[in-house]
Amino acid sequence: MRRVDERKINDILSKLTLEEKIAMIHGDGLFETKGVPRLDIPPLRTSDGPMGVRKEFARDCWINICSTDDYVSYLPSNSALASTWNRELAYKTGQVLGAEARGRGKDVILAPGINIKRSPLCGRNFEYMSEDPRLVEEMVVPLIQGIQENDVAACVKHFAANNQETNRLSVDTYMDERTLREIYLPGFKAAIFKGESYTIMGAYNRLYGEFCSHSKYLLTKILREEWGYDGAVISDWGAVHDTKEAAESDLDVEMSIGPDFDNYYMANPLLEAVRNGEIKEEYIDKKVRNILRTMFRLKMLGEERKDRKAGTYNAPEHREMILKCAEESIILLKNEENILPLDKSKVKTLAVIGQNAERLHAGGGGSAEIKALYEISPLLGLKMHLGGNAEIKYAKGYYVPPKEEKKLNWQQDSLDINKEDEALRSGHNDEETVRLQEELLKEAVELAKENENVIIFAGLDHEYDVEGKDRDDLKLPYGQDRLIKEVLKVNPNAIVVVIAGSPVEMRTWADDAKTILWSYYAGMEGGRALAKVIFGDVNPSGKLAESFPRKLTDCPAHSLGEFGDYEKITYNEGVFVGYRYYDTHNIDVEFPFGHGLSYTTFEYSNLKVSVDETGSDDVTVKIQLDVKNTGKVAGAETVQVYVADPVSKVERPVHELKGFEKVHLKPMEIKTVTICLHKDSFGFYDVNEHCFVAEPGEFEIQVGASSRDIRMKEKISLSRKYMYS
Repeated sequence: MRRVDERKINDILSKLTLEEKIAMIHGDGLFETKGVPRLDIPPLRTSDGPMGVRKEFARDCWINICSTDDYVSYLPSNSALASTWNRELAYKTGQVLGAEARGRGKDVILAPGINIKRSPLCGRNFEYMSEDPRLVEEMVVPLIQGIQENDVAACVKHFAANNQETNRLSVDTYMDERTLREIYLPGFKAAIFKGESYTIMGAYNRLYGEFCSHSKYLLTKILREEWGYDGAVISDWGAVHDTKEAAESDLDVEMSIGPDFDNYYMANPLLEAVRNGEIKEEYIDKKVRNILRTMFRLKMLGEERKDRKAGTYNAPEHREMILKCAEESIILLKNEENILPLDKSKVKTLAVIGQNAERLHAGGGGSAEIKALYEISPLLGLKMHLGGNAEIKYAKGYYVPPKEEKKLNWQQDSLDINKEDEALRSGHNDEETVRLQEELLKEAVELAKENENVIIFAGLDHEYDVEGKDRDDLKLPYGQDRLIKEVLKVNPNAIVVVIAGSPVEMRTWADDAKTILWSYYAGMEGGRALAKVIFGDVNPSGKLAESFPRKLTDCPAHSLGEFGDYEKITYNEGVFVGYRYYDTHNIDVEFPFGHGLSYTTFEYSNLKVSVDETGSDDVTVKIQLDVKNTGKVAGAETVQVYVADPVSKVERPVHELKGFEKVHLKPMEIKTVTICLHKDSFGFYDVNEHCFVAEPGEFEIQVGASSRDIRMKEKISLSRKYMYS
């Protein structure tokens, strides 16, 4: 963490009145705190979100106050970014997000969101990265570094165990400590220790009975005492529930959703409590100190202001990076008979079916909504790519009921969205709807019959991938399963492209589809990226950062644990999240964690593993192998390293991801890949020792292209016991 001269903080603190200090620790606008003009202390200005800087709101109401100057670049979602498995792209994405936030005059960007994808139903999964903590660690660190390079604070969120939207304001989460430490905290720990995130956001939910945004266990014991964090802790909007608890916790800034700023828990009620002697002023001093320290790190105070970066937004180079990220995020799930890529020179007519071909996604999803400068839909991307040399025929394929006229306010209404009329999402199941659905289906099937080249665009949208609401099931909405099956009956070579923010059930048609292409919400250039992949200008290299289960009841959060409309949720599945569960119990999945095909093929060979235990308190396991592109086109492969611990005093997953490297190869090119693991790749959290322990004994190093495609293995032994925090 960037060092700050504490004497400067002490000097400012000594000059502040109690009233001024209180004013600095709560919102004085929906997205900003109050400054102290007489001491030249500015407000701390924040903005959503993870996919770009959110539109500009009025200070005290949720009305967009700008017309044209708050359009921004729309970035790929964190799910898309994680699917690249590319640390450099994570860093460059952070650079763009930070530059655009600075360009809009922001000090804190409320991102990234890194909650573990425990259940595929979570409405905000599209904002998150992975079911695997190691992949989250490896991607979030460069993302934060890129953001903060622009003198903007990242605000990693939501701390912690915020894994569902149902009852998110009050649900009380319980799990054993080992599960918390191994699965749900590592991403945040890496964000603090390696990414050096200047701020962190407390979550809405409760953990072990305490509200996370003023939890003494999370914020004091773990974050401050164990991790030594000296940055600023910001509450989620409306996540504070008690003045005394908030004041005496290690929360620094209370934010909320209403205009009564002086009545926030940490505003006038706290001021009166301090004056009455109920709460010590030293608690307030500590909060202000953390805020001032953050401001110094951002060059907001003193002489360093003149050196603060200005940032910019909507720069052409930003769009180039967004396109690159979108290209690498697209995942080829299946490609029998090498139907993809299509040959542009031979395609004279292309049938495009399904409304996700023309739907735009920037303007939805809750606080992740973006006022995009533009967004290229898949249909537009295909038209741009083919130009006038081919005719594109389009059929909607399915009926999407119109939304109700009322506009949801995502900071206010999402806090109570569980009570919203389900008509917002399900539409009206009347005779007219059935008639329209049948007409659109018939039109699509006829189009598929008449054309050789057919692409179905299916998936979800932000009526389903959305803040404040979880999905009810894994099924595709709007009758899309039937559409896909009927089209495949008349044209077995039809390409299925799924655009969504979380897995969908494919069992009814996956075996019949020869080609399945997957895209998360890929930003403003998503349609262009898809077109380039479909026609082979780009070789797909994305890999799944989450398992795709065949059915919901296979998912451990639902088969073993609890999820949904409960006051209390217990994570009975423990550490067996995602592939840790599926692979350990040999449960069939539709597509496994780490899976992703290419238009070329790769050969792994010459595995060499060495163990060095000469260090005083660590081990280095060096893994080397050769990867060869055995095909005719350039491509990229992500080599994945899993570790298995066959004999342990605790039950462990059959294997766990511990390292990876993405390598780009020309046709027939060979490169040597080196991945080094250390003690933190072999241990488990020992609840009796209150630390992580790597036991001496035998381990197996597994190298593969996915968690179910292990190409090479080698056993190693550790001679010593390693303990670490």
